[in-house]
Amino acid sequence: MTFSGWRSVPTALAVSLLIACSKSTADSSRITPEYDKKTGKLQLLKYDSNGDGKVDMWSYMDGSRVVRIEIDTDGDGKPDRWEHYGPDQKIVKVGASRQNDGREDAWSYADADGNIIRIEISTRRDGRISRVERYSHGSLTAAEEDTDGDGAIDKWETYEGERLVMVAFDTSHRGRPDRRLIYAADGTVRTEIDPDGSGRFRPADTVPSR
Repeated sequence: MTFSGWRSVPTALAVSLLIACSKSTADSSRITPEYDKKTGKLQLLKYDSNGDGKVDMWSYMDGSRVVRIEIDTDGDGKPDRWEHYGPDQKIVKVGASRQNDGREDAWSYADADGNIIRIEISTRRDGRISRVERYSHGSLTAAEEDTDGDGAIDKWETYEGERLVMVAFDTSHRGRPDRRLIYAADGTVRTEIDPDGSGRFRPADTVPSR
């Protein structure tokens, strides 16, 4: 799963396709527009970008406004990149398929400079976001995940310099962590527990048995 090339297919391309469709040129044969039968509004542009006779780009339109662009970058006939556009015609998020099977199950968000700051993942591939990863300067800094599918976050990961330093778990379904693993730079691991939900953690071996 990759999200490289945040601006690889700018809106200007979709606009140029619209212009090409209205002209009788050789390139227009590689573009197939589809319109709403009732309103006549443009809904979809199918485009053969490399001229091999196969559609590899689908631009979903609301008239002249781009809604979503799906791209088949590897020529297998299935989209592997989804670009979602907002009303201002700027990319809001970029989708990907973690299994490269044409099924969108992860989405990246970028800052104004095009740097990825967040990735949302549907780990069960059901359209529901169950894991969120946060990035800074290209490095993963934190992540939270709903591991049991109940809609609540129950796992938190913390990174420093791309090194995992802590994983915390909510094993009691209180909505906050009650157990955590601390990973030292030397490879050792320490387990800490908050048995009463007070927010105060202590080494697991100091917690009295019940």
